[in-house]
Amino acid sequence: MAGPPDAILESISDGVFTVDLEWRVTSFNRAAERITGVKRREALGQRCCEVFRSSMCETQCALRRTLKTGKPIIGRTGYIVKTDGTRLPVSVSTAVLKDRRGRIVGGAETFRDLSEVEALRQELEGRSRIGDLASRSPLMQRLFEVLPAIAASPSTVLILGETGTGKEVMARTLHELSPRKEGPFVAVNCGALPDTLLESELFGYRAGAFTGANRDKPGRFAMAKGGTLLLDEIGEISPALQVRLLRVLQERSYEPLGATATEKADVRVMAASNRDLAARVREGKFREDLYYRINVVRLELPPLRRRMEDLPLLASQFVERFNRIQGKAVGGISREALALLMAHDWPGNVRELENIIERAFVHCASGTIGLQHLPEELTASTRGTERRLRDGRWDGEARAIRAALERTGGNRTEAAVELGIHKTTLFRRMKALGIVAPARSRRSGPS
Repeated sequence: MAGPPDAILESISDGVFTVDLEWRVTSFNRAAERITGVKRREALGQRCCEVFRSSMCETQCALRRTLKTGKPIIGRTGYIVKTDGTRLPVSVSTAVLKDRRGRIVGGAETFRDLSEVEALRQELEGRSRIGDLASRSPLMQRLFEVLPAIAASPSTVLILGETGTGKEVMARTLHELSPRKEGPFVAVNCGALPDTLLESELFGYRAGAFTGANRDKPGRFAMAKGGTLLLDEIGEISPALQVRLLRVLQERSYEPLGATATEKADVRVMAASNRDLAARVREGKFREDLYYRINVVRLELPPLRRRMEDLPLLASQFVERFNRIQGKAVGGISREALALLMAHDWPGNVRELENIIERAFVHCASGTIGLQHLPEELTASTRGTERRLRDGRWDGEARAIRAALERTGGNRTEAAVELGIHKTTLFRRMKALGIVAPARSRRSGPS
């Protein structure tokens, strides 16, 4: 019959096993059998790596680390491979085993099945992520709800938002959700080129169309054939080019410069702008008919300052990305640094946040991103705020001490009692603040 310790191990829901110094399993409880699918008789006497086939066995074995350092490890996550070949997420904790003389004779490990936790995490992540877009903000969640229907439609989409809010990311996500996802996604910044270059960039040209045109050059409409074309910063194009673009959107065909035949525009057009296009229409700077042609479906991306609940999620996403790109192992952002980021008003929106995280990676090779890794323009404003708060706190403290001394007729002992502090503490604060006690009145006792 099993003794009390064995009975306890058999009754708990966490898997528990022990090994000797040769890494052979010496005990294996019932929960370990259930979680791994390995029978106890098959596990006993086997090397633990042959039983578990864990992600940590090769280079990050928690039990090996504990036996080497003598220190326990609590809650390290990883996965094990079950007998049916499926990967099971687990949380691992380890400790050393000693005999009655205090000599280390092996190690013990407990592991907890995290599959339900992982399933919940994936479900929550699925709700907060579509393609490359990640958000928990109610403002963005409302957009997420309509994105699949918009992506399935062939209609032109107008994406509005301040600079850096992720308009191109939104357009690319719509493309990847659309029936045209196998085709190319092509973006052109309409505000970066003068009219003459932008026209040839959009529609292409034939050899001999102008001096220096020695060969045919396909335009962005041709390059995006079968896919999606994003006209970014469409509010910057001239009225003359607006006319030609309107014709393309209406007739779904265009003529390359120097060509005599039209070509079909087999693309889905999306447009983006950080301008108020309706206001530009009223000002006569944007054609009303073109505005209505591109404003079939409109999406407005909120600025980051209106979705600050997303900042930790976005920052974590950028940390993961730069770790992957740069081959680093930065563990995240410290609480103090994150608090500073949350206090910023983000005029550059998500793009500004991405740039700040990338700059922090230059100074942070490992560990977590702290205040010292953030740019001076952020930390300087914080120091100024802290100094103002500190000065205000000191000024308020000085007024409270002076008032207490006045009420007690200069008696520092009574003033200290009234302020709820020790007399010696009051003396130190008076000296630091340069306060001189008023002359004591006759009613005052000893000070």
